[in-house]
Amino acid sequence: MKKLLIALLFSLSFATFGAFAAVDLNTASQTELESVKGIGPKKAQAIIEYRQKNGLFKSVDELDNVPGFGKKTVDLVKKDLTVSGGTKAANSAKPADSKAVKEKK
Repeated sequence: MKKLLIALLFSLSFATFGAFAAVDLNTASQTELESVKGIGPKKAQAIIEYRQKNGLFKSVDELDNVPGFGKKTVDLVKKDLTVSGGTKAANSAKPADSKAVKEKK
């Protein structure tokens, strides 16, 4: 009985964690996108290519415009995805301007 209770609590903890771990369409890497049930390598790559060509997603429903996604697939993955307005800091960092660095000296 004790093992059953522990297994149940363990299962619930993963279910709860999954609710808080939504993947952001605008910042996710291919690996992060593939972690969503229903998105494999081809669909993850299609999302990234769409994002590069068309800019940031305005809503998860915009996935319907990505090749390989239809309404049924969008409805399946929608609960695990989110959309932000920003970009990851690592992607937005620009190298220092060499002239600016020289002028500071």
